[in-house]
Amino acid sequence: MRTMIIVNANAAGGKAVAVFKSIEARMAEAFGEITVAVSEKPEDVAGILGTAAAAGANLLIVVGGDGTNHTLINALAARPGLGITFGNLPVGTGTDWSRALGVPSDPRAAVDWLKQAQPVLCDLGKVEYRDTLNGGRPASRFFLNISSAGVSGEIVARVNRVRRRTASTFLRTTVGALFKYRPQRITVERDGEKFYEGPSYLLAVANGQFFGRGMWAAPNALIDDGLFDVVLVEGMPRLRVLLALRTVFSGRHLQRKDVRSARAASVRVHSEDGPLSLEFDGEEGQGQDLLYTVIPKALKILVHPSAAKVLLAPSG
Repeated sequence: MRTMIIVNANAAGGKAVAVFKSIEARMAEAFGEITVAVSEKPEDVAGILGTAAAAGANLLIVVGGDGTNHTLINALAARPGLGITFGNLPVGTGTDWSRALGVPSDPRAAVDWLKQAQPVLCDLGKVEYRDTLNGGRPASRFFLNISSAGVSGEIVARVNRVRRRTASTFLRTTVGALFKYRPQRITVERDGEKFYEGPSYLLAVANGQFFGRGMWAAPNALIDDGLFDVVLVEGMPRLRVLLALRTVFSGRHLQRKDVRSARAASVRVHSEDGPLSLEFDGEEGQGQDLLYTVIPKALKILVHPSAAKVLLAPSG
């Protein structure tokens, strides 16, 4: 097996390279023949994939967080015939995708986890929308974990402006955004049928389970069932939404009457109040007239047997 390792030089505030150096020998022991590439900017990834293809690599491990994963899967989507298996060694601000998979936060333990993991087929999400940051032009993105619209987009934009992030950055930023955000009126359809119409704080379209550094947004989401888990937080008084925030970390928000959830293969979203703030795997955006669709079993990823029990649909 030939393994390409991509290290995002900017992940975790620039600490990812040092983290990788501390485990490089362990990676070589675990995966044999490895080739290492350091990515300085997102545009580097496409060229690195070309190098991986030319070298005959069949396993790609990225050292970085959710944003690194997002860049990678969009580059992989542009090369559907590459046939490479993807794994993530989490080093970043949120690392919510790896949290759902149960990848250890300790880098040495994460290497051991990846060594014992097996390739499985995973769904991807695709969102098409009018990009209001680019003159309303049609745009599309793939996402691995969760894409959402509403206050979450505002939160991501605020977090990305913080130079030095700590474990509490997401929570402090979330509370600050909720104090100021005004819910927008949206219309949501799932699989061609009306799901909701009215003011909303947040609509999350989930392939994975966590976002916002540990918020358990979609605790029942499976990564290979060909369906999104759709979670919508209705408009409500600001104090109530702040109290509801506590329940997101335990998944109990799904028991609330002002939170709606369902599964769907496609989701359409229109805002009556203008463009929506968006996020895709923690990357920010802004747009209108969204169409989310599942791409079933589009990507091979490494999953440890312990995670398969809770993240994969029952076989047969």
